[in-house]
Amino acid sequence: MLKSMGILLVAAVIVFLEVPSLLEKKYKKELFVFSFLLAIGVGLGVAHSFGKSIPNPVDLLTFIFKPVHDAITR
Repeated sequence: MLKSMGILLVAAVIVFLEVPSLLEKKYKKELFVFSFLLAIGVGLGVAHSFGKSIPNPVDLLTFIFKPVHDAITR
């Protein structure tokens, strides 16, 4: 629980430092992308702090490209 609170605290500091300048410069698209990526990072960090297994992105690529590789090498 302490780890997840630490992650949320760090995320709040990042938002406090970055969002005002994005709003001041009227960077709406950049603010959306920033918020989206930060939310994904915080979500994965909190899930990891609770001991949940986070899948490796290479596993997805292997799942996608293994049938293609097998079809080509036959």
